[in-house]
Amino acid sequence: MVTLKEVAREAGVHPGTASRALNRTTQSLVAAVTVERVRAAADALGYRVDYLARSFKTRRTFSVGVLIPDINNPLFPPIVRGIEDSLAAAGYIALLGNTENEPEREKRVLDGLLGRSIDGLVLATAQRRDGKLAELARQPIPVVLVNRVAEDHGFSSASADDVAGVRAAVAHLGALGHTRIAHVAGPQSLSTGYGRFQAFISAMGHLGCETDNQLVRFAATFSITEGIRCAAELLSVDMPPTAIVAANDMLALGCYTAAEGAGLRCPDDVSIVGYNDMPFMDRLSPPLTTVRIPHYDLGARAGELLLERINHPDAPLRSTILVPQLVVRGSTGRAR
Repeated sequence: MVTLKEVAREAGVHPGTASRALNRTTQSLVAAVTVERVRAAADALGYRVDYLARSFKTRRTFSVGVLIPDINNPLFPPIVRGIEDSLAAAGYIALLGNTENEPEREKRVLDGLLGRSIDGLVLATAQRRDGKLAELARQPIPVVLVNRVAEDHGFSSASADDVAGVRAAVAHLGALGHTRIAHVAGPQSLSTGYGRFQAFISAMGHLGCETDNQLVRFAATFSITEGIRCAAELLSVDMPPTAIVAANDMLALGCYTAAEGAGLRCPDDVSIVGYNDMPFMDRLSPPLTTVRIPHYDLGARAGELLLERINHPDAPLRSTILVPQLVVRGSTGRAR
């Protein structure tokens, strides 16, 4: 293995200078021309940082665990990309764990990450009342929540303003003349499901309409299958809705299928609004009107918050709430 001393000798600098030049957190202390010379020498010799050796000196592994609930959900890749990019700027790498929304698997993956002496955790798997968060709160490891928040324990977090997002969706439908607006709510054990449901009730009141309990269905999971089930029930009531606000785009896709199965056209017979603006929602027929969440920015901010917790563990907790944007497409039209 090529050593740092060999790189320093090749570049004509002191080993301490070479070390600082190759460390993103300290390279600003070295002249830019020297940094480039050291990097060129490292590349020429095939040098790689020995993070195991560095960890003995710094007591850091420069690795961070990232837990996501479903690797197949298009929502999470841009979040993970944002986390990775913000961590990479400080010389960290992300170790990804996929829980498949299974508690036992989540415990196994989390234990595996903690056993590797990671420097921190970013969790996209938090539930509103979460036993694992209670356990993590008693440990010294820094933890940041992303996309979701928890009620019982204090952690820094990066999330979106669901109240503003749902209100924009309902107001848009109201402006199109809709008053019988239904909601396919997400799981109430998750802040994203519960928060958007509460925001829907508030937004309907702001519109001057009472929430009709017949026009609300609760999905067990954020999935197309649950979207089909919930929307099919909504469309079969005596006075069906003229519009549906789904708590995420996967549920909205299920609404499309249920409407087609009921012989209804979107948006002529029923308007549909999603939430998240996942990739390819603009390629549907009709393209989905949805609330766009800045997922990459959520991930990047979560990474930044975690680095703050790692470097300043006694600093106050901070929560970042990013503003969503309603994207109007072809799935919404005037009420008949």
